[in-house]
Amino acid sequence: MRLHSLHELDTTEGTVQLRKDTDDASIVLVPRPSESDPNDPLRWPTWKKHVAFLSVCAFTFLTNYGIGGLAPAFYILSLEFNKTVPETSELLLWPILVLGVFNFFWVPVANYFGKRPVFVFASGLLCVCFIWGAVAKSFNSLLWSNIIAAFAGSSTEALGASIVNDLFFLHERGAKMGVYMNFISGGNTLGPLICGFVITGLSWRWHKWIAVILTALNFITVLLFVPETRYFRDANLNVAGSRSNTVASSREDLEKVAVATKGEIDKDQAPSAPAQVPTVAKKTWAQELSLWSGLAPDTNLLLLFVRPLPMFVYPCVIYSFLGYAVALVLTVSVNILNPFVLQAPPYSWSPMINGLINIPGFIGNVAGSYAGGWLVDFFCDWKTRRNKGVFEPENRLYLCILPLLITGAGCIVFGYGVERTLHWTSLFFGYGMVSFALTAVPTITMAYVSDCLLPVNSDALMLVNGK
Repeated sequence: MRLHSLHELDTTEGTVQLRKDTDDASIVLVPRPSESDPNDPLRWPTWKKHVAFLSVCAFTFLTNYGIGGLAPAFYILSLEFNKTVPETSELLLWPILVLGVFNFFWVPVANYFGKRPVFVFASGLLCVCFIWGAVAKSFNSLLWSNIIAAFAGSSTEALGASIVNDLFFLHERGAKMGVYMNFISGGNTLGPLICGFVITGLSWRWHKWIAVILTALNFITVLLFVPETRYFRDANLNVAGSRSNTVASSREDLEKVAVATKGEIDKDQAPSAPAQVPTVAKKTWAQELSLWSGLAPDTNLLLLFVRPLPMFVYPCVIYSFLGYAVALVLTVSVNILNPFVLQAPPYSWSPMINGLINIPGFIGNVAGSYAGGWLVDFFCDWKTRRNKGVFEPENRLYLCILPLLITGAGCIVFGYGVERTLHWTSLFFGYGMVSFALTAVPTITMAYVSDCLLPVNSDALMLVNGK
């Protein structure tokens, strides 16, 4: 296999005809679903898409819930194991490093062997690591349980976002990416909120046991209801369409196939040709349970490890990983700092009350994912209509101004509140504003990267998440 340039794989660079240049301006489906293969993930029923997508979202949520959710217990853990603040913070800092670095391992493996075996193995390993953490007798044992759990959970950092592109069309991509990012951040906001009550009423070990129960249930769901989503789509016909040569099928085209997802077709439009009979047999549920879907054709594993490296210099990749990194650093800094501020004099809060600071954090995450997902999709659709139906990926970037302004102001509010030991409401408002960027920025930029680099989106997203 030789390495191809991106232009050879997709000449459009994401600029496609998304709406017909007609009076009704109906949606054009990009990428184009296969007309002969019912196993194409784009042609799965809506419920099947959502179950697979939400199972992977739950996987990434539970990774951050079990690891990052332990933050309110840091003060107690520092006393129990006689550790300093920097040493205790390693329970979060090392796993964050591992979550980023091991994207570079999982993505090539999944591209070669398939995403299903990776998710099944990694979700099972995550459950085992949480059991290990719940029974840990020393600080180092607890630390290593978090590090190995992060190794397992890192499989969803880029591959989870890549599944959005496997299952959904371009016009759905922003909203679904927003949902995915909300699950990632939700583990770091709802996790500490719940953990604060758990460790006050029970102990920090019970936080881990709850994570074990939830992760075990999700492992069963992944094992039974997440089929292989890797699909080798015809690069000439099914990647994208340009203004002059639209290769994506319209809604009427899918009616000819008569197997499209419910709700994706305008029901008031009649098919212009008889339905075609699929030429590929549909897999049974038992066949979809198989962990083996074959190796990627015309490639080898070594080249899949090498292939992403040239994309380090792509402007869209650089912009995306820098934006995500800054948003994450700001949120993690506040997350590590707040228990040492609020559980010490003059506030002297209990871990349970300290955990309540994650309520504005969660609200900020939800608002950010909404702004970066649905609102950006709405804005892009408006721009597309004004551009004679042609969608341009750069339209997503206009709304980056929202997290820039809101989170910038939040940093000032929180920092000034800590310095002057102001009323707790200033810290709460500041944290909520800082949390806005954690979902808004990566939702916008990762959808932008996927639009520009769709044929190699998992490789590009690996670089973004490996920040």
